[in-house]
Amino acid sequence: MEWFTLASTLVGGMIAAVAALLADGRRWKRERSNQSAEVRRTLYGSYLASLTQARHTCSALARDPEASAAARRSAINVAFDPCNAFRAQVTIVAPWELVTPSRRAFLDLQEFGNRIVAGLNLEDPEYTVRRIRHDQLLTVLIDAMRKDLGNAT
Repeated sequence: MEWFTLASTLVGGMIAAVAALLADGRRWKRERSNQSAEVRRTLYGSYLASLTQARHTCSALARDPEASAAARRSAINVAFDPCNAFRAQVTIVAPWELVTPSRRAFLDLQEFGNRIVAGLNLEDPEYTVRRIRHDQLLTVLIDAMRKDLGNAT
């Protein structure tokens, strides 16, 4: 009888230890997933803010026909520096389904900036076409980000 009690206690202890390890493993996995989502949420917000600021710079330059090509190039380069850094991070952190929309939105905005440097202004019909196209690409990117974060509508 004494052995039975001891064996029961040992088996019960082992079951409790295994259950605790499984629960800890699940908790760790859930916390890691939450941390990963928070990192992506912060990165996506920063990337979108940098793209928006670069677009704003393009629009401001398109309103200023007096700005020289050198001044435009300098302003565009400064505006795009954060975009480059965040895009590289998105490429590493985000799922593949998000990398392509990110790249398309960035390259489209970069070409828009190049056209602004070349003298594109607000009155030119090309400006409106490029602005609308960029807005559409940005919407696709935002939708992909929302989907990745579980906020798809």
